[in-house]
Amino acid sequence: MPLVEIRNARFLDIVGDDVTFEQLGSGFDFTEGPIWHPTEKHLIFSDMPGDHMRRWTEADGITTFRKPANMANGNAYDREGRIVTCEHATSRVTRTSPDGSIETLASHYDGKELNSPNDIVVGDDGAIIFTDPSFGRMPYYGVPRDAELSFRGVYRIDPADLSLTLLADDFDQPNGLCFSRDGKRLFVNDTMRQHIRLFDIAAGGTLANGLVWAETTGDGDGAPDGMKIDSQGNIYCTGPGGIHVFDSNAQCLGVIQVPEGTANFAFGDDDLRSLFITASTSLYRIRVKVPGHPVFNPAD
Repeated sequence: MPLVEIRNARFLDIVGDDVTFEQLGSGFDFTEGPIWHPTEKHLIFSDMPGDHMRRWTEADGITTFRKPANMANGNAYDREGRIVTCEHATSRVTRTSPDGSIETLASHYDGKELNSPNDIVVGDDGAIIFTDPSFGRMPYYGVPRDAELSFRGVYRIDPADLSLTLLADDFDQPNGLCFSRDGKRLFVNDTMRQHIRLFDIAAGGTLANGLVWAETTGDGDGAPDGMKIDSQGNIYCTGPGGIHVFDSNAQCLGVIQVPEGTANFAFGDDDLRSLFITASTSLYRIRVKVPGHPVFNPAD
């Protein structure tokens, strides 16, 4: 039985007519936040309820990266190869240096504690942008507690002075995000509204426009969460039934039907044609035809 739903024949050239799921590990609570290191050749990912960040390599399989981990969710590498992490339990964005030291980059806005930073990206200029829904204040996925902010926003951390700027506050639950290939636009999805918005990045890193770009429709469980762009400008986004693949014109070409509910994924391996998928209790790998767009190059 093919594990794909083909809505347009162009899907065949991007993903293929079938995929093989390789289970790299299982028995986790809820996996999230995968990031691939292109020179050290490892994948780091989070398990929020398990309060555990893990590392996978081809040689060693899955080992512990950090535990406890403050119920870490989304991760990204900055331009210097440091890991920036969204923490549900502390409502912080932190940065981990190669020596293991951890510093707080953001925890409050306008004197109030952030909701629960969720997903995070780093621009070519070093700016850090993250989403701040309230999922980390809910049972199981975080620490139940009342919100101090009345909205759920998207923020930017300035790379020079680490100042925090609110970029958008009109989401229900902002979640996954990624830059366009040229870095001039930003895609942000909204889990509860089942859609993806596209913003222009204006002078000073602020956002403009922000119209709905696409909706995730279909059968099965799932909603917009993890989101990435490939080297041809196609957008991968979780949604009903698995991972939805959109072309650059916002047409959904098909769905990768993942065996478990899927929160996130990352392109990896030397050719960036492996898709590492964090799906509920497991970590999977599949192969696709079009490479992902590099998000971190330590040689830059």
